Amino acid sequence: MGKIRLPAEERRVGIVEAAKPLFARHGFAGTTTRQIARAAGVSEALLFQHFPSKAALYREILRLGCEGEPGLERLGALEPSTRSLCELIGMLIGHVALGEQCDACEKDVDDRLALHSLLEDGEYVRLVAEWMVERIQPTYKACFDAAARVGDLRPGAGDGANAFWFAYHVAAMSAFGRLSGRGAYPYQGGRDELAADLARFILRGIGLTDAALETNIAAAALQRPAASAAA
Repeated sequence: MGKIRLPAEERRVGIVEAAKPLFARHGFAGTTTRQIARAAGVSEALLFQHFPSKAALYREILRLGCEGEPGLERLGALEPSTRSLCELIGMLIGHVALGEQCDACEKDVDDRLALHSLLEDGEYVRLVAEWMVERIQPTYKACFDAAARVGDLRPGAGDGANAFWFAYHVAAMSAFGRLSGRGAYPYQGGRDELAADLARFILRGIGLTDAALETNIAAAALQRPAASAAA
């Protein structure tokens, strides 16, 4: 009996699902097309028909990972304000730092994929950054500017775009420290305490005044009720 012919989209998804954990374990340079094709159950020729370049495969990994992400709808509904800025940071911490509303194994793969990319040519991380600039940073900037207009940012708070990336880096590095299965950093307190400390640290770093922080800090915690209850 011959092999079952799958629809093109289903075949593409299968290739991505086979390639992603290989990239996460071995990096792009350490993963061969033969390994990907074997894991996906296709020929190398068919693999190249679907994905003629590394960038094409990386873009599909990114597209499938973001498709149907419920947090994006909530993000798009935020009205620019200081409170919304805190909500956005809470969402960032929950998703990036703590992996809430994510499958734990999938989050581990995503983080390892990013680290391998940075150790090689950084191409995948650049694609992720480009996506964030397009889909997330405009909302962040609108909220940052709204906070500045009402005086909720300290004078000389700095460049808002850079502050966005600094916030992301803090969240990402806290997640990378757990990739070994055992926390590499001796953080104090439980999950909720860590989330609260991260929120305060990031929001102060962004430039929020102490008064604005105390008034709006609860908005960051409100983005993670389900996971907090389950922790």
